[in-house]
Amino acid sequence: MNNIDKLKDIFKNKDLLTQALTHKSWVNEHTEERSSNERLEFLGDAILEFIISQELYEEFPDKPEGYLTSLRANLVNTENLANLAKRLNLGAYLYLAKGEEETGGRTNSSLLADTVEAIIGALFLDQGINPVHEFITENLVSEIPEKVTKPLKDPKSRLQEYVQAKGFSTPKYHVVEESGPDHDKKFIVEVYVNNQAWGKDSGKSKNSAEQKAASNALNSLVI
Repeated sequence: MNNIDKLKDIFKNKDLLTQALTHKSWVNEHTEERSSNERLEFLGDAILEFIISQELYEEFPDKPEGYLTSLRANLVNTENLANLAKRLNLGAYLYLAKGEEETGGRTNSSLLADTVEAIIGALFLDQGINPVHEFITENLVSEIPEKVTKPLKDPKSRLQEYVQAKGFSTPKYHVVEESGPDHDKKFIVEVYVNNQAWGKDSGKSKNSAEQKAASNALNSLVI
């Protein structure tokens, strides 16, 4: 039995799994046949964040919020979710338009990560939170011991990864205020994405202020 057969066995409503595997490009070529997986992805993203956050909160009772946020990002980032999709061989079963397939859609990390989130959303609608919790625990929570042994990415790196996955422009950091003598400088930095302010904070160096601004942006996004 391959991985897709295992997923099919989990689902009671197989149509939900099919929709979770359906990219919007396929829908554009097969109008009125079924919806794409975008709404399921939206739902699955929120459920994934909640379950991972709960697991980390309980697993690390003494760790501060910043550490938990970084560890969560390492578990649910595009690269990690895409790797899960590859382990499940989801790319082979995606419904893609011909053009999307010819440009490497079946191995596109962002597309694969979105599909994992869509499957989580579909499974929740199909059977509720318990099977979803089991799926996430088996495939992602199980990686926590490995993740904690590696350096966690800093906020700027995580924000960069997030905006790239969403197709946004590269974050731009602007010093909006600089004060104090040379030996005791204070910088206030604001980070912009797509010409919109996403986060703002201060620090004794530009890099420190940038990292804090990126962290505030991440926290506002709850990612």
